[in-house]
Amino acid sequence: MDVENKPKIGCVVMAAGNARRFGENKLAAQLRGRSLILRALEAVPAEKFDKVVVVTQYPEVMRLAGEFHFAGIHNPHPDYGSHTIELGLTALRDCDGVLFQVSDQPLLRRESVAELVDRWRTRPEKIVALGHGGVRGNPCLFPARFFPELLELREQRAEMAEASERKRQSILRVEREWIMRGCKARTTKSKERIQRYEALLNQEAPETDEAVKMAAASRRLGKK
Repeated sequence: MDVENKPKIGCVVMAAGNARRFGENKLAAQLRGRSLILRALEAVPAEKFDKVVVVTQYPEVMRLAGEFHFAGIHNPHPDYGSHTIELGLTALRDCDGVLFQVSDQPLLRRESVAELVDRWRTRPEKIVALGHGGVRGNPCLFPARFFPELLELREQRAEMAEASERKRQSILRVEREWIMRGCKARTTKSKERIQRYEALLNQEAPETDEAVKMAAASRRLGKK
């Protein structure tokens, strides 16, 4: 293939998640003396990409990205569903294909990512992804024709979050009125109802892992 016709490929390293279930910034967790984020950046075959961006909320990850000569993009709203996808695609909007790589695959090999990119070049109209046991996983490389649908992921997730929050607020309103009527937690049933109300009041929005989101998107869009 002539250089003029060579597809332009970008890479988005997704490193913005809060990882609440992990209890701390899991990207800083060590495996054999190296952090997960360091391993993720080392797994990027930079020579295969026209541009690599690292989307994160963490200043230390921004600094590390700079050491690899990757462009750091700050994500100020890591809880906004697929905001990382939007930021990454916006930065790489002139690419013919974009690979999304999550940062919590410490055993991911640089050679595997390079082979994935080479395979995509032979079928640039298709989605390609690494997998295991016949199940498509991560990283995933999407051709530009799927960019609009990837951007819709954020809108769809936001709509689902809004619907879930409306339902939660509706239940809270009913339970709050019940409590304000002067209920007395004398019975086991009343105590359990108050406990459920308090749990719902303190409930946080569900966290969806970036790896799950991208793998699901590649499976769904890959059918087209």
